[in-house]
Amino acid sequence: MVDLWYQDEMRVGQQGRTSRIWAVKGTRTRAIKQLQFTNTYLFGAVCPSKNLSAALVMPYVGVITMEKHLEEISKNVPSGRHAVVIIDQASWHMAGNLKKPENISLLPLPPYSPELNPCEQIWQFLRDRYLSNRCFDGYDDIVDACAYAWRQFISIPGKIKSMCSRDWATC
Repeated sequence: MVDLWYQDEMRVGQQGRTSRIWAVKGTRTRAIKQLQFTNTYLFGAVCPSKNLSAALVMPYVGVITMEKHLEEISKNVPSGRHAVVIIDQASWHMAGNLKKPENISLLPLPPYSPELNPCEQIWQFLRDRYLSNRCFDGYDDIVDACAYAWRQFISIPGKIKSMCSRDWATC
């Protein structure tokens, strides 16, 4: 039996993004913009059909961090099942020396097609609600914010399935 997973990563840091802010009509709002450069990466993966997820917060992206994330996904794949993980074509996803667990196969998306990966909608959801328009005191604060945002996302009943299911992607 095969389960379809979507995987991606997002940079989160002090040089964050500004998102929409409510304001009184006719006024100009002010948004926080930090000038420091501390950041981290949130690796996330979801399986909409089984409502499963796996995430890690890592200090950088690369083959080693991708291997650790695949190990984390592998732990969440039910026994006796196989995961097909849909990935974009980032260099660390496609590296020839990438070691993957036995119960995982990788399926790359076509180049320049982020709209096909539902993780992009997850990142926008997390930015809009938890990670934009704020100051981070340092690295630990950024890691805590990423972990909190991911836990909030996966705690919403049915959110993974409703946000990440695709009619064209069924096993």
